[in-house]
Amino acid sequence: MRRYPPIAEHGLVGDLRTAALVSADGVVNWFCAPRFDSPSLFAALLDHQRGGYFAVTVDGPDVTTRQLYLPDTAALVTRFLSRRGVGEVVDFMPVDRAERADGPRRLVRLLRVVRGELPFSVACRPRFDYGRARHAMELRSVGEARFTVPGGPVTARLTACGPIALERDEAGGREAHGGREAEDVGQALRQEDIRARLVLRQGEQAGLVLEVAPAGPREEPPPPSLEALDQELHAVRHFWHHWVRKSRYRGRWQQLVNRSAITLKLLTYAPTGAPVAAATMGLPEQIGGERNWDYRYTWIRDASLSAHTLLDLGFTEEAEAYRHWLGERLRAGTAGGAGGGTVTGEPLQIMYRVDGDPHLSEEVLPHLEGYRGSAPVRLGNAAADQLQLDIYGEAVNALTRSARSTQTAGYDGWLALSGLLDWLTGAWDRPDEGIWETRGGPRHFTYSRVMSWTAFDRGIRLASDLARPADLAAWTAARDAVLRQVMERGWSARRQAFVQHYDGEVLDASLLLMPAVGFVSPRDPRWLSTLDAMESELVTDSLVHRYDPAAAPDGLRGGEGTFSLCSFLYVNALAQAGRLGQARYAFDKMTTYANHVGLYAEEIGPTGEQLGNFPQAFTHLALIAAVLSLDTELDRIGA
Repeated sequence: MRRYPPIAEHGLVGDLRTAALVSADGVVNWFCAPRFDSPSLFAALLDHQRGGYFAVTVDGPDVTTRQLYLPDTAALVTRFLSRRGVGEVVDFMPVDRAERADGPRRLVRLLRVVRGELPFSVACRPRFDYGRARHAMELRSVGEARFTVPGGPVTARLTACGPIALERDEAGGREAHGGREAEDVGQALRQEDIRARLVLRQGEQAGLVLEVAPAGPREEPPPPSLEALDQELHAVRHFWHHWVRKSRYRGRWQQLVNRSAITLKLLTYAPTGAPVAAATMGLPEQIGGERNWDYRYTWIRDASLSAHTLLDLGFTEEAEAYRHWLGERLRAGTAGGAGGGTVTGEPLQIMYRVDGDPHLSEEVLPHLEGYRGSAPVRLGNAAADQLQLDIYGEAVNALTRSARSTQTAGYDGWLALSGLLDWLTGAWDRPDEGIWETRGGPRHFTYSRVMSWTAFDRGIRLASDLARPADLAAWTAARDAVLRQVMERGWSARRQAFVQHYDGEVLDASLLLMPAVGFVSPRDPRWLSTLDAMESELVTDSLVHRYDPAAAPDGLRGGEGTFSLCSFLYVNALAQAGRLGQARYAFDKMTTYANHVGLYAEEIGPTGEQLGNFPQAFTHLALIAAVLSLDTELDRIGA
C-alpha cells in the first residue's frame, strides 16, 4: 500500500449525502460520514499513519490494477490482474431516496474473481474525528465488528458475507512513520482494527459493508447476504441510468458530459439540494505548500454555476432544489416590507454548510502531517467571513433563470430578491476580497463589478417580464454605472486588456466569464484584445493560471498549478469568439489531463499531475459549459 498515491489516482463513490475516494490500489483513503462536512472516518490522504483507511488489496509482485466505472453510474470497479488470476472490487453506496438526512450511510465493497484465483487482504482501520478520537472495537463474530467512540456522535459497523472471517488486528497503529515508530502520538495510534485474508476462485464472491450511523440505541439489521448486495448494486445501476437519461445532451462528447454531470450530482447533498465545492479538504495546490483549504461546503458562486449547468443539460429537479435552498438563505438575510425586502446586514454569506448553517470557523489540525507533508491542514474555512460581491451576480442569475422558478417562489420570494438588489445599489462600489478569496486585503476587483452588473441586469429583466414592484430607476442607474466604471477603470489602455482590479494591471482569468454573462460581446475588440493578452501571459500549452501571485500578492506563500476551471473557461471564450480550431485543440489537450475515470481536481501541476481538492465541481461544470459552446459553434458552421 502506497503512503500517498497521486491525488488523481482515485475514483469517487457516493450516496448524495457524502462520498468516499477509492484509490486505484483498492484503498478507501477518504470518507466522512454521515455528511460531506462531517468529521472523517478515513483520512489517509492527509496522514497515512493517523488518518485511517479501508483497504481491499491483492498481494504479489506481478499484480497490476485498473479502475473504471460501470458505464453511466457511480459504481466503481477496481480490477486486479496477475498471472494467477483476475479479480475485482466493486465499490458503491446505495442511494437513499428518502429526504431524511439522518439515516445510516453504507459503503459496499463486493469482491469477486473472474479468472483463476487470487488472495485478497482486508484492513479496516477507522480513525474517528480526523484521527483525534480513540475508538473501541468489538468483534461480535467472524462476520461483524463494531467501532465506537465513547460520547462520539457516530458508530461504525463492518459486516462481511461470503468466505470472509474478520480478525482482530492490534498492529494497525504500529507501522513505521517516516522511518521510525510514531512515538509522538503514542497510544492514540495503537487501536484495535480489523483484518482478513481470503482466497477467491473463479466465480466466487465476498462482500463487505461499512455502515456509519448516529450513536445511540437502534435496531440493527442482520448482515446482508451476497444476493442482497447484488440486488443493491442492481438498484444503484438503475438509479444512475434513469438519472442520466434525463439529460438532453446528445452532442459530440457524450461520455465526458455524462461523467461530469454524475460528478456534479454526487457532490450534491440531496436533503437540501446544496452542492459542495469538492469532496475533500486539505489537498494542496502546491506540494509542501500552505494553500490547503476545506472545500466540503456550499459556496454560493460554485453552487449557482453548478445548478445553472445542470439546468442547461435538462436536470430541472436539481436546479429547483438548489434555488429553494438559496432562496431560504436569502430570505434569512432580508425582511419583507411593503416597499420590498429590507436587508439586515449582508443578504448572503459566501458559503454555508450543506444544511444552511453559516458557522464555518477555521482551525488547523496540527496532528496531521498533510498530503506528502503539505501543512497546515485546515478544517473549516475562514473565507466564510469575507465580502465577495460577485456572489450576488451568480445568485441572482440562478434565481432568475426561469420565470417558473420565480413564480414558485411567490411574492415573498420576489421581495427577498428585490431587497437584495436594493441593497446592492449601495454596496456594489465597495472593495472586496474577490472570487479567489485572497488574503491580501480588499480591492476593487473587476470581476466583482462584472457580476454586480449581472445581478442588476437579470433583476431588471425579470421585474419587467413579470411586472413586479421594483425600483427600476435605481437598478438601471446602478447597472449602467457599473458598466461605465469597468470600461473606464477596469480597462488598461497600456495592456489593452481588462485587468484584475483597479489599482494595478495584473490579468485575471476570472474575467473569461465576461462574455458568458453578456457583459461584453465575445467578439468585441476590447474583449479579443484581452483574450490575446491572457494567452500571452496566463496560458501555458492551453493550461490557464488564475493570475500571477508574484505580480499580485495574495497574502499567501508559495505558488500553485494552473486552474482547470479557467482552462475550460478559456475554451469556452475561444469558441464564442469564433476561434474554433484553437478552442477544440485546447479542449482536446485538457481531456488528456483527466484521470483514468474522467475526474478532475482543482489544478494541474507543472508535470501534469492533479493538485488541490478532488474532484472539484468548478472544473466539471466548466467542462460541460465548454462542450456546449463548442457544439453550438461547430454545429453553426456545419463541422
